[in-house]
Amino acid sequence: MAQSTEILTKAELTWKESAKDVIADLRELASLTSDKDGAHRVAWTPVWDKAQEWFKAKMKAEGAEIIVDSANSVWAKIEGETDEAVVIGSHLDCVPNGGWLDGALGVVSGMGALKRYGKNGKKPKKTLYIVSWADEEGARFGRSCIGSSAVSGALDIDEAAKLKDNDGVSFLEAIGRYNLDIKDFPKAREEFLARNIKSYLEIHIEQAPVLESQGKSVACVYGITGCERQYITFTGQPAHSGSPIYMRRDAFLAAAQASLAFREIAKKYEAYCTVGKVKVEPDIVTIFPGKCTISLDQRCIDGDTLKKMYQEAIDACHTAAKDNNVEVEFESVWSIPPTIFDEHLAELCKDAVKEETGERTSMYSGPLHDAAEIAKFVPSIMMFAMSTNGLSHCKEEDTPDKDLELAIAAFLRMTEKVVNE
Repeated sequence: MAQSTEILTKAELTWKESAKDVIADLRELASLTSDKDGAHRVAWTPVWDKAQEWFKAKMKAEGAEIIVDSANSVWAKIEGETDEAVVIGSHLDCVPNGGWLDGALGVVSGMGALKRYGKNGKKPKKTLYIVSWADEEGARFGRSCIGSSAVSGALDIDEAAKLKDNDGVSFLEAIGRYNLDIKDFPKAREEFLARNIKSYLEIHIEQAPVLESQGKSVACVYGITGCERQYITFTGQPAHSGSPIYMRRDAFLAAAQASLAFREIAKKYEAYCTVGKVKVEPDIVTIFPGKCTISLDQRCIDGDTLKKMYQEAIDACHTAAKDNNVEVEFESVWSIPPTIFDEHLAELCKDAVKEETGERTSMYSGPLHDAAEIAKFVPSIMMFAMSTNGLSHCKEEDTPDKDLELAIAAFLRMTEKVVNE
């Protein structure tokens, strides 16, 4: 074992050196956009702008052409020997008080892939693009994958125009500060299709504890769960907290009953149900709520099962409303079917993982990613790096350097295969 560690080929050293360079850039980005409370790159805010400008400057320094599309996603381009193109993408935005790796790992690893051609003066066989998608998280306005869904054609601009953040600022007002018009967002698809893109690649942290529990650093991702996301509002009658329990029309109790039912649905199908947002009105200690709105996020890798879960959740809400003598209304926020990635790219991905780790590890993703949108019309694949304690979307998010190096090196190996095949 010691001998194999010492006798490294020049190519192997290059993969490791490139991976270390990516980690250094990730730490630089974190120092610019994070503090003791975590990362603050929420989309459509000044800190996100700083991250996007940092990306542009880094790529310009490598000789890349910078392009900003009609949905405000930022692209870096290195010409290849042919106009057939490969895209490496992810996002630089994050949730409030988020982690240093979520999304950033994918964009900065893409930067590392491009640097192998930029400074070296080498020309890839295929043209290479790195894209930082606009607003993957949906943290501010509740609609995820804005940039990539504009490209896929899935973005409903009429619905997007109605979105508001917690402070009442509309999505239209927010993008207006960038001199953007929502009516122009569909043009991003036309711009994408004009680039002759043949493959889409993305690396991301796992955001779950599976790889760590298996003692693995990296895996090929063969698919992404579908998602049904909605707001559910229960409406009763607010009154004094001294009112008898059995005579109340308590909207919160109905929401709580439904939420417990969602948990049983998730367990039944070995899938995912999450209530992440709760709003009660009038939100006063001595008044039981007359109105309660909750978010429900449901995910599953099987499309038919996801449909069953969705209907069972609706039924559970109607039951809870009846039991508590309240009304219930539903507002769909987002719907995307499960994604199964391209088989050929999956084989190349597993080959690259094996070259770094000795194993062809693969898994599916519970979290959603931009790749789910792009895979609708372009052959796509993802790779995961393990997450310490499975934590993400928080300041504690982390991956040890040794695991990051393995994952990034595997991703760069895969990129080289796809770009030059």
